[in-house]
Amino acid sequence: MDENETSAFERGTDGPKVIVVGVDGTASSWRAAAYAAGLARRQGSLLALVYVQPVLPVSAAMGASVSQTTMSIAEELMAEIQASTERLRDVYRLRWEFHTLHGDPYNGMVRMADELKADAVVVGASESAGHRIMGSVAVRLVKAGRWPVTVVP
Repeated sequence: MDENETSAFERGTDGPKVIVVGVDGTASSWRAAAYAAGLARRQGSLLALVYVQPVLPVSAAMGASVSQTTMSIAEELMAEIQASTERLRDVYRLRWEFHTLHGDPYNGMVRMADELKADAVVVGASESAGHRIMGSVAVRLVKAGRWPVTVVP
């Protein structure tokens, strides 16, 4: 290395600039959101909270409006996020945004992580026994190997 090259640490430029976290209202997703918020706050990163509204064919067969049901969940998640942010506004400074889209949770998380150029992805551990057969969103994200993925229990 010659004298013109620099190897000095650049304060504020190392670490993730965008952290994407999946939220769906489960206890593990809220723990993941809290963990990701702490990371984002300490690193000065943007926290992108993502709710992928699943396609619910069973609800449709039972007569419930799928779109209405998942939109209601999205609105509840957004209200909870806003309330938490307001409660902590004077304690923590945090840049965040909320995204919601329809589809498969894994593909939705991949799409948002790619669109937002995520440096890290955080998800809660699956609480569903069925994921032992098909694989959880968390396991599938880790196997994709495209971003560092943290799975919060």
